[in-house]
Amino acid sequence: MTFWLLLLLGLITYTILQRSVSRITRTPVWLLWLVMMTPALVLSAWAAIAGDDGSVPAFVAIAIFAICFSLYLWLLYWGRPKPNSPPATPSNSSNSPTATAVSEPSERQSLVSKLRPIAPAEESRLRNCFNWSVFALQNLEYLPQAVVCRGQLRTNPDRAYQTIRRNVEQQFGDRFLVVLQEGPNRKPLFVLAPNPKAKTASLEPIRRPGLAWALWVVTLFTTTVAGAQFMGVATETWQSEPNLLLRGLPYSLSLLAILAFHEGGHFLAARWHRLKTTLPYFIPVPFFLGTFGAFVQIRSPMPHRKALFDVSVTGPLVGFLLTLPLLWWGLAHSEVVPASEQSGLLNFDELQPSFSLLLSLICKAVLEGSLDPQKAIDLHPVAISGYLGLILTAFNLMPIGQLDGGHMVHAMFGRRTASAIGQVTRLLMLMLALIHPELFLWTLLLFLMPLRDEPALNDLTELDNARDFLGLVCLFLLAVVILPAPRMLLGG
Repeated sequence: MTFWLLLLLGLITYTILQRSVSRITRTPVWLLWLVMMTPALVLSAWAAIAGDDGSVPAFVAIAIFAICFSLYLWLLYWGRPKPNSPPATPSNSSNSPTATAVSEPSERQSLVSKLRPIAPAEESRLRNCFNWSVFALQNLEYLPQAVVCRGQLRTNPDRAYQTIRRNVEQQFGDRFLVVLQEGPNRKPLFVLAPNPKAKTASLEPIRRPGLAWALWVVTLFTTTVAGAQFMGVATETWQSEPNLLLRGLPYSLSLLAILAFHEGGHFLAARWHRLKTTLPYFIPVPFFLGTFGAFVQIRSPMPHRKALFDVSVTGPLVGFLLTLPLLWWGLAHSEVVPASEQSGLLNFDELQPSFSLLLSLICKAVLEGSLDPQKAIDLHPVAISGYLGLILTAFNLMPIGQLDGGHMVHAMFGRRTASAIGQVTRLLMLMLALIHPELFLWTLLLFLMPLRDEPALNDLTELDNARDFLGLVCLFLLAVVILPAPRMLLGG
């Protein structure tokens, strides 16, 4: 089990690093991956060598984690691209003043042209896009592949964005993406970036139903095999008697239903806001749980924070609405068994639910005696799916970076405040991992994820009260899932 968990963590870690930091540092991804995997490898080796009585001291775990994370940050900083330096004179050029005077302006003009997404003759057209009564433009700053337009906002953000975007589209068509966001000094600014899909968007295939169905069929098979193994059917047994695989269907179908509801919620919310999105794609794996989950890709930029909130929140909530009854039914058909040294939150045959307040409350209502410290729960296959759905909901609601919860708090409070919330969440999860070491891998993944996600095109217009309330409900749901049950509840 430990080997498969490490393999799963390694694959997820490398994928996150490849997608998040490979573009902002020249440090090899494999080196960053090795540094971030070191704590998990060292602690796993420690546990394997020391045995059951050799638990890792808390200060040792914290020291290893702190050293590796500090080294990771240093490597990330060390490998960051250097600022553009003045162009050097070619080695084979003449040293005469005339040659230097001719070459330097030419190279400088070439450099400037690369830094300007618009031609100098177009600047007056761009300035005319900013109405004085909407956004009083003060200056333009040219960055690589972007124009930063600084000024004074003179109306509400939504009206300002709609007006400026309409003016830019009238002057330049779909050549630019117009972004309204908060600058470093907390003052609103507009950013114009070239639209990479201006001419190719209509040519790209968005939905591939053949691929989606093929992945679903393969995932159905791999999860059915995993479900049969949870029922005690060995690989050699079902290979000789294929009909025994049917025992894995309750786990497989319930888990795929939860994943389909989760990703279907994202898909429907994206379609409601007229965003281009793919169909849900399932990820099959031939071991452990039988799947790494599912995902949808949204190919359109988020138009505003309301759309960002709706798309991010709908998935976890819709998935949870199916998870809860499946978990309830599955626990009702599970058994209370004596606990042993192997009991814990990762053992489906001897699960102890005290690490989660919500799970403990459900177990107390469904299974008498399940909260006894000397007892554990042998989960029914449907209960395993419901339990995994609960973990999936909690992980996605974590208010960090690219997770659904990260998008949610970004939409509720803005990117700057969302980053602070994400950092606090990381530290709280680290403290919680000291109480439940099984959560260490979860915590490590959270530290690997960037704190910030991409801004919406209109990133200043705030949410309405109903969405803010729903966001607080989601944060409350996250808290009751990940917080441990109090002693008073366990004693009852």
